[in-house]
Amino acid sequence: MNEQLKKNLDLVKSVLGEAEIYSHACHVLTFDQETICPPEAMEEQGEVTAFLGNQAFRLMKRDDFIEAADYIYEHREELSELDGRMAVMLHRDRLKTRNITPEMDHEFSKIMNRAFVNWINAKQSADFRIFAPSLEEVRDTNMKQVELRDPDPELSVRTPYDSLLSDYEYGMTSDDLDACFNRCKERLVPLLRRIMASGKKIRTDFMSRKVTDEQQKALSQYLLETIGFDFTRGAFTTTEHPFTDGLGKNDVRVTTHYYPDNFASSMYSIIHEGGHALFDQNQPRENFEYYINDMKTLGMHESVSRFYENRIGRSREFVQLVYPKIREIMPQVLSDVTEEELYEALNVVQPSLIRTEADEFTYTFHVIIRYEIEKMIVNENVPISDLPRIWNDKYEEYLGIRPGNDREGILQDVHWSSGFGYFPTYAIGNMYNAMYMNRMKEEMNVADAVRNGDFAAINGWMKERVFKKADRLSPKEWILDITGRSFTPEDFLDYLEEKYTELYEI
Repeated sequence: MNEQLKKNLDLVKSVLGEAEIYSHACHVLTFDQETICPPEAMEEQGEVTAFLGNQAFRLMKRDDFIEAADYIYEHREELSELDGRMAVMLHRDRLKTRNITPEMDHEFSKIMNRAFVNWINAKQSADFRIFAPSLEEVRDTNMKQVELRDPDPELSVRTPYDSLLSDYEYGMTSDDLDACFNRCKERLVPLLRRIMASGKKIRTDFMSRKVTDEQQKALSQYLLETIGFDFTRGAFTTTEHPFTDGLGKNDVRVTTHYYPDNFASSMYSIIHEGGHALFDQNQPRENFEYYINDMKTLGMHESVSRFYENRIGRSREFVQLVYPKIREIMPQVLSDVTEEELYEALNVVQPSLIRTEADEFTYTFHVIIRYEIEKMIVNENVPISDLPRIWNDKYEEYLGIRPGNDREGILQDVHWSSGFGYFPTYAIGNMYNAMYMNRMKEEMNVADAVRNGDFAAINGWMKERVFKKADRLSPKEWILDITGRSFTPEDFLDYLEEKYTELYEI
């Protein structure tokens, strides 16, 4: 490496290191805002977060940083693999933000923070009208951000929504998703009808038995310990809408929500968020040194969280593993319930209103509904005031049920307070993990490992095959590297068909 390249590389890393300090502070404040911040303080705290985030953005706008970043990108072939990856990702980010001033960025951040606070208030009041003005601002902000972007020659962008989708799943387009979701509907709609017509009756009366917060906290602790969460580098608490935040290489925090009459909700939210945390805790340590630790896509991340939540957590072997402990912690729930009854109840198919509590089978429909509405919001400029009706109509169309209020309808998810394009990654993640689960089964006895609680073996395979290159490859390259095959929904659809045909004896 010549002296000029080294000088520019050192400058870039120095600025990124300073920006990371502001970013870390933002993560701490955001975590506080979504967990223990008093309601009246939320907007003020959001303003502080926006200010600090803007300081990081301003560093990226320094002339010397831009010149250095452009230089290392032009000479990326002379860099090491990880420095080259950093240079490419900085260039991609530059294409998106070149025409956005620090003043614009600050205003965008304040809009998103206000939207979060208004979403909280609207959900608590079950009144979409409280959130509607903010949602309109968020849409307008997203559209302005798209208009200001420079073209990325590596992307196929046909619509504004494609541009936003690329922020979460680089290289994936709405054409890809349309084909994927149409295939889901082709195979899942007829299968759902067969399941609903099945004579198999699954016992679920015990699923709504009362539990205490203390019991759910004890179960959450046990489940995180079981799957291999490192409590020396992580913690968990409660929030309105469960999430995971990787604050740093030694600080990953997960959250859940306790319902007194639905122990399974917190059970699976903690396994889901624990999956996210395992991804962050087990990524290569050098990723942080090269500032590429956040380059993995949301589809990659959701594939892992939903792998642990569903492919592991709802398996017969996992229920066999945890059944005695759940019965010990919550005797009033399982005292008259067999292991098989618990397994069946945790996998019952029942169209429902709330995405995060949806069964594994109907979950895909929840994502399709949101995807279709997002495209209408972004590409068709549908009136924001029409969204509750559109939402309710789609639930009736796809799942045969209709929300009774906005809280169980359009206000149930926090995601739109920060923009559009996230939701498809949940379904994409299911499809990724179905592909690599099939590969894992070829190389180890997954069922025995789960049954015996051998998560060292499972997490070891995931660390080497799934986590290691996630920040270094595009999603389509990554899944090809893991499985030797191109992305397809068929593995996931085959899995659902096999599992639920057996469960419902159809």
